[in-house]
Amino acid sequence: MTVETAPNESANRERIEQRILNAAEQIFSVHGYRGASLQAIADKAELPKANILYYMGSKQALYVRLLNRMMRRWNAVLENITPESDPGEVLSDFIRTKIVLGQRYPDGSKLFAAEILAGAPFLDEYLAGELRDWVASRAAIIRQWSLQGKMDDVDPRWLIFLIWSATQHYTEYSAQITRVLGRDALNEEDLASITQFLEHVILKGCGISPLASSQASSAAN
Repeated sequence: MTVETAPNESANRERIEQRILNAAEQIFSVHGYRGASLQAIADKAELPKANILYYMGSKQALYVRLLNRMMRRWNAVLENITPESDPGEVLSDFIRTKIVLGQRYPDGSKLFAAEILAGAPFLDEYLAGELRDWVASRAAIIRQWSLQGKMDDVDPRWLIFLIWSATQHYTEYSAQITRVLGRDALNEEDLASITQFLEHVILKGCGISPLASSQASSAAN
C-alpha cells in the first residue's frame, strides 16, 4: 500500500497530520499506549497505515507529539505575557481557557493524566526539559508582577500547578463530579459557575480583585 500523496504535499501536510493526531487521541484514550495499534489509528483516520509512519515516524513519536500538543493548547494563553500584562486578566483567561479546552478535548486531557499517573515514561524528557524551562520563564514574569505590587508575593510555580490541576479536575474526574451532582454531564451553567468560582478563589488568593479583573476583561472585549 502506498503513501497518500497530493499535488502540493507541503500545503496538505498540516491537514493530514491533524487528522492523524485527532484519530490517535481517540484510540489512545480508549486503549492506552500499549493497547493501541497503528492500524487502529489508521482505520480511525481513514488513511493507509503507511501514512501514519510517513508523517509521524513511529507509534511512540506519535504518542509523544499528541501529549505535547495537549500541553501547548493549555498553556498558549501564557505564551505572550510580559511584565506589563495585567495579572488578573491573564490568570482569568488561563482559567477560562483551561476549562473550555478540557470540555472540548476530554480524550486528550484524560490521556495526558493517564501518562502522568503512570510516571510519565514517554514524557520525561519533555517535562524535565522544555516544560521546565517554560514554567521557569512564566514564573519569572509572575514574580515581576508581585514586585510591581500588582499581586501578592505567591510562589508562581505553585500557582501554575494549581490552575493546571483545579481546571483539569472537571474533565479527568467528571464521572465523580456528575454522579455526586446527580446528572449525566456538566451543562453550560455548571461550567460558567465553576469558572467563576475558580477565578474568585484563585485571584483573591493572589491578592487580585476578581471583580476588577472581570470588568477589565469585559471592557477589553
